[in-house]
Amino acid sequence: MNEEPRVKVGIGVMVMKDGKALMHKRKGAHGENTYAWPGGHMEYMESFEDCAKRETMEEAGIEITNVRFLRLMNLRDYAPKHYVDIGLIADWKNGEPKIMEPDKSDGEWGWYDLDNLPQPLFATIPSYIEAYKNGRYFYDK
Repeated sequence: MNEEPRVKVGIGVMVMKDGKALMHKRKGAHGENTYAWPGGHMEYMESFEDCAKRETMEEAGIEITNVRFLRLMNLRDYAPKHYVDIGLIADWKNGEPKIMEPDKSDGEWGWYDLDNLPQPLFATIPSYIEAYKNGRYFYDK
């Protein structure tokens, strides 16, 4: 039985520490071999903040604080997958980033200057940077 296509909700978390953002190279999913921050699917009845904290802990093994809204995007770059991507920003609180899900990450986590990010980038990342720098918060591509 084929399931009807549905829009999913994704949460991305731009984790900042000393002016740098946490990134890794994606593996085993859409956007494979591109760099992105922690994130994933929002679970039923979960708050945005709880999702951000859970995904960051599950993927990088670190705690975050001061979770706040950054931008909203209608993400259709990886069709047939379709997401409402909620972009959040947070501050590093505790822990050293480590690969917690080796089947989803290729290489190590690293802290990168926003003006010198590794390439290629996951499709959502440029809109996060733009929102962070100029306050644009709505992207409906």
